[in-house]
Amino acid sequence: MNLDQLIDYLANDNGFRQRLSKWVTLPAKAARYAPFPNGLHPGMIASLKKKGIKQLFTHQASAFEAVSRGENVVVVTPTASGKTLAYNLPVFNQLMNDPETRALYLFPTKALSQDQLKEIEDLNGKLQLRAKAYTFDGDTPADIRRTIRTAGNLVVTNPDMLHQGILPHHTLWIKLFENLKYIIIDEVHMYRGVFGSHVANLMTRLKRLCAFYGSSPLFILSSATIDNPGELAETITGEKVRLIDDNGAPSGEKHFLMYNPPVVNAELGLRRGVVNEVKSICRKIVPTGAQIIIFARSRMRVELLVTYLQDIAAELGLGRDQIRGYRGGFLPRERREIEQGIKKGAIRLVVSTNALELGIDIGQLDVAILAGYPGSIASAWQQSGRAGRRNKTSLTIMVASSAPLDQYLMEKPAFFFGKNPETAYVDRENLPIVMSHLKCAAFELPFREDEQFIPHATAHLLDFLASERILRKAEGHYYWMSDIYPADEVGLRNSTQENVVIVDTTRQNKVIGEMDMFGAQEMLHSEAVYIHNGLPYYVDKLEWEELKAYVHRIDADHYTDAITKVDIKVLDVAEEKSRGRYAKMLTEVAVTRAVTGYKKIKFKTHENIGFGRVYLPELEMQTTALMLRFPMEMLKENGFKESETGEGLKSIAYALRHLAPLFIICDISDIAIFSVVRDPFAREPVIYIYDKYQGGIGLSKKLYAREELLLAAAQEHISSCPCKQGCPACIGPSLEHGEDAKLLALKILNSLELKAQV
Repeated sequence: MNLDQLIDYLANDNGFRQRLSKWVTLPAKAARYAPFPNGLHPGMIASLKKKGIKQLFTHQASAFEAVSRGENVVVVTPTASGKTLAYNLPVFNQLMNDPETRALYLFPTKALSQDQLKEIEDLNGKLQLRAKAYTFDGDTPADIRRTIRTAGNLVVTNPDMLHQGILPHHTLWIKLFENLKYIIIDEVHMYRGVFGSHVANLMTRLKRLCAFYGSSPLFILSSATIDNPGELAETITGEKVRLIDDNGAPSGEKHFLMYNPPVVNAELGLRRGVVNEVKSICRKIVPTGAQIIIFARSRMRVELLVTYLQDIAAELGLGRDQIRGYRGGFLPRERREIEQGIKKGAIRLVVSTNALELGIDIGQLDVAILAGYPGSIASAWQQSGRAGRRNKTSLTIMVASSAPLDQYLMEKPAFFFGKNPETAYVDRENLPIVMSHLKCAAFELPFREDEQFIPHATAHLLDFLASERILRKAEGHYYWMSDIYPADEVGLRNSTQENVVIVDTTRQNKVIGEMDMFGAQEMLHSEAVYIHNGLPYYVDKLEWEELKAYVHRIDADHYTDAITKVDIKVLDVAEEKSRGRYAKMLTEVAVTRAVTGYKKIKFKTHENIGFGRVYLPELEMQTTALMLRFPMEMLKENGFKESETGEGLKSIAYALRHLAPLFIICDISDIAIFSVVRDPFAREPVIYIYDKYQGGIGLSKKLYAREELLLAAAQEHISSCPCKQGCPACIGPSLEHGEDAKLLALKILNSLELKAQV
């Protein structure tokens, strides 16, 4: 049975069709070509023709022409559309004209760096340039590092290694910085939130060193489809960037199915589990001979699916070794072996985290199954693009969980298939992050008195560091004078330096992870049941002064949910706007949080089976918040009592928090929501949506511009949820709210007379 026959078979399977909320068929598209541009070296043209490339796709030609004019570019086209050649063409063309040319390639992961190096070496060999290309990461031996510094034309690395291994040691990299012509940043959509803020500041440091050595490189970026790729690219680089999004690559017919498992508990709003449902779908598809990739959201879900599928391998007509998992934590050799096995067809079914979502070459697959919504529409399309590359027919099945995001998209598939609403936002001026990189930059080169690292504030920040005796000011310059090596103190994935280390005492005190201090108070307090990689651990003790949590493995039938006391004090109002029936404000706030106790919640049923006390100090964080203010008079007109208003606001807040990632690319853990009936500042009912990072990372600022869309989405989602009194798919478990909470939430939302259409 070929893929077309499989699609016909599924279309005629009534039981399968009943589970679908939408079946969308995207037609095949023919390629659109452009002739080789003027300025492309004759040797390059001859080499491309040897590879069977007789002309370029339109976006490849447009990118080359823009770079030739001295413009920075970001290329935004789907998976397998030739973005790699789009950024390699200008680099190799320049190498043919000037053998001393240097280029710096930045990839978000080591695995992607290794994969892309093979592409670079292949083109290098065909051109017979003898340009030296190397990966520079934590696995690079010391003797190879010396060669790269002096002779590497093309240095392939990641932001973390650039931050710690290259910029602080720039005097060893003079050849690179003096001759640097291009900086390639692949998968730029990955640089968002805290990581994006760090990388934006990292690029400022990189450009500062380039200027010192007399070079002014161009940026060539690539991205998956998001709503604001040009804006994101300009924020990351601090430069004007031309957007190239006219995709000329061909694509085969694509079938995208949205599959909602059956309800198994209507009262709690629970559906059949994603793992079991995916296993059932594989029983239908694997015997057809299709090669399949399954994307799962966690390492634990990957392992569960691999185990279950290997258990039924004989039933599927496969050997156990034809079913493999792929996730972080594998050794490089093992990853290469799996990638080659997929590419050659020896592995028929691979279960992966989003590690294979990026552009690693694994050949052409037939079917992509998404085991749960991956968290963003951009990621969903990236994962879907791993099947049916170029002109092959492909099938994608997205299997929903009971989570509000998944269920919202099942109810409104048109939202998913319409214009991509997600934006990736980066706050270049998050103060803790800026201060960290300002220290690193001062260590690398003394600052001039008139130098601008960030607009308008650089001198004040440098003076502050001088007053703290970290810098010394003399003769119009600021010099580093601390004993510490600042790059070691800064992790690019966190906004603050202090984290709580998680120590597993069942495995000889092995460190299994770390968590920020705010999260640790909620999830790692003494007597908590902490879930790590899907396994429950009991927290024996949280040593707050040592910033260590000691845990051991247990078998548990419940988890713990922290009872948190939150106080919010408004420090400043940046923007304010009346929306008729409600008002919105963008504010700077001080959030004081203290965990006072915890509830024991039973798995599956969500029953509350006990309480406990927690004694920890209060923590304060300054961040940005979107404040939604609901006039008390309006609520009284609609017959609300204060207690009813509180229940309604809590229910709305639950829905808003879970749906917010649809409008900005973020994880649900990046934001927090707090509702209060009588806010001390506004003196009226308020919902705060704030960034859970010191200084804020711009998420609430982005939501400030989209708040009506978010409220309308919550209104529509709650009203269309089939539950009677509220469930985890809309306002939270009914056990957590009053019986009328769902009705009260809708009554408040309906009274706002929202005009936005979602």
